[in-house]
Amino acid sequence: QVQLVESGGGLVQAGGSLRLSCQASGRTSVTYTMSWFRQAPGKEREFVARITWNGGNILYADSVKGRFTISEDSARKTMYLQMNSLRPDDTAVYYCAAPAATVVAGTWSREYDYWGQGTQVTVSA
Repeated sequence: QVQLVESGGGLVQAGGSLRLSCQASGRTSVTYTMSWFRQAPGKEREFVARITWNGGNILYADSVKGRFTISEDSARKTMYLQMNSLRPDDTAVYYCAAPAATVVAGTWSREYDYWGQGTQVTVSA
């Protein structure tokens, strides 16, 4: 099993920044892709960004490209999401996720087996 724990969420004004972290523990050797998803109230969960533990295969959703930066520290098994120029429509619960396979997973949530509990990000106008 793999455990994922997110942190770093909070309340910020529009235009501000936050940095999210996702700590992986347990059988992390079965993972390779790490991704961020988010879910706003009344909306479906959506892909935000992806990275692999070697720092490659980076992919962003169009809505966050140029504003968010994903990174990883494989030695610490920690993934980060630096979020700049935040907007009210970025308000959501942010989840980190990993598939139970050493593959480069895509943007569908169904490809992911392990999920964190989520961290709330609220951006005020």
